[in-house]
Amino acid sequence: MSGAFPISTAKFQSLGIKSIQNTIISKSQSGKKLVRQIDNQRFAFSVRVITAKRSDVYGELMAFIMKQRSSKENFTIIPPEIEDARGTETGTVLVNGVHAVGDTTIAMDAFAGDGAGRFKAGDFLKFASHNKVYMVVADATSSSNASTVTIEPPLITALADDSVVTYDNVAFTVHLTNDIQEFGVVGADKDGALLYQFEFDVEETL
Repeated sequence: MSGAFPISTAKFQSLGIKSIQNTIISKSQSGKKLVRQIDNQRFAFSVRVITAKRSDVYGELMAFIMKQRSSKENFTIIPPEIEDARGTETGTVLVNGVHAVGDTTIAMDAFAGDGAGRFKAGDFLKFASHNKVYMVVADATSSSNASTVTIEPPLITALADDSVVTYDNVAFTVHLTNDIQEFGVVGADKDGALLYQFEFDVEETL
């Protein structure tokens, strides 16, 4: 692991979110669709960093990217806007019971309150001791401080009872996907200082 992003003042100007799931599709002579998925789902991001001077942002940013040694190292990234859940939950939510690889309905308890929308569809979740991030795919309603939450993709690692569920400031563990990283000068400010721009692509590390 080699650090966390964003660093210092290297803020995002734009962010593209991708879901990658390699799927093989074929058809029988009768026209029936045959489907097989050959690996685990993972998220990926395309990021553009704000245009700024080397002294303000890009010196530190260049050093951070160099530390990644192309795609060799992993780092964490907390994407803006989507890092916090849209739901109303504020407590320390726990997994209720054990859950096996492949499960998509996860029993949880210790919600701070009851009612609809504790988690909302599209919220991201991460479980203690897991690198993988999951998405809530249906609004969660709690009763007696408990709820069953539907997620995708299916669990790739079993869950232990009372595992803590992170739903705000969810950090994705990622790696760079390109061997060449280019920092471009796109102009200058009113004092003649060069302004840099940088775009990069990352993919979730499982």
